[in-house]
Amino acid sequence: MCELLALSSSRPARLTFSLHTLAARGGPLGRSHDGWGVAFYEGCDVALFREPRPAADSALVSFLETQGPATGLAISHIRHATRGEVSLANTQPFVRPLGDRTHVFAHNGDLPGIEGAFALDQSACQPVGHTDSERAFCALLARLNSLWLDGGPPPLQSRLSVLATFAAELRALGPTNFLYADGDALFAHGDRRLQRSGRAEPPGLWIRQRRCPPDTAAADQGAGVAVHTDGTSVVWVASVPVTDDPWQPLARGELVAIRDGQILTGEPTTAAGDEAARTDHAL
Repeated sequence: MCELLALSSSRPARLTFSLHTLAARGGPLGRSHDGWGVAFYEGCDVALFREPRPAADSALVSFLETQGPATGLAISHIRHATRGEVSLANTQPFVRPLGDRTHVFAHNGDLPGIEGAFALDQSACQPVGHTDSERAFCALLARLNSLWLDGGPPPLQSRLSVLATFAAELRALGPTNFLYADGDALFAHGDRRLQRSGRAEPPGLWIRQRRCPPDTAAADQGAGVAVHTDGTSVVWVASVPVTDDPWQPLARGELVAIRDGQILTGEPTTAAGDEAARTDHAL
């Protein structure tokens, strides 16, 4: 099972311990050893680092923990290959331009039949690799394309509406946990994932918010982020909790929008057969 991790912070932050923890799940502690990647936003553009190799023993992961860019928004993925060969083209996160922004997508799950369910516009986004996840990303951008024609971020509710409908359609194919960012906001959708019981069940994602007090030189280091400015709010989203303090599970079909370390809104994307989804967080 792939592992997802995202950070949204009100101040520039640097991934430290959590990137190492996620990498460990891509090696001896987990089955996800077929590649890793992380995308760091800087303004509207992205610095992307990927390798089609185990993350746990990667020198580049170690380098990024100490020398990686500070960022207010990052998405990371550890791959367990189910479709497509182990290659750079099949390694997440995937990035594409749309409007005046770089968009990032990472997915955990399996989507059999996606080729027939989502026809792609040949003039728009096309997959470079051979994964169901990248095809889902291209199909999503095709849905969002008209919203970005005028440049600048479209209304948040308009984006949430497209994402909610799209997520419900994906869930009908199979487990659909994804992280998507458009340079303005981070969107997280929770579904099911393979649990220790051996069954695919909720939760597929967990969320944690931490508000760091002012006058703290390096806040929240234990959670995996080094913050070098005061009064920071940080939101983490991950496949499993990466710290010992309380995290909140996302219900199946729950979609949340996050910006600058603040949870903006939740949108249940319940389809037939889905369990009821929450829209509130007590973090």
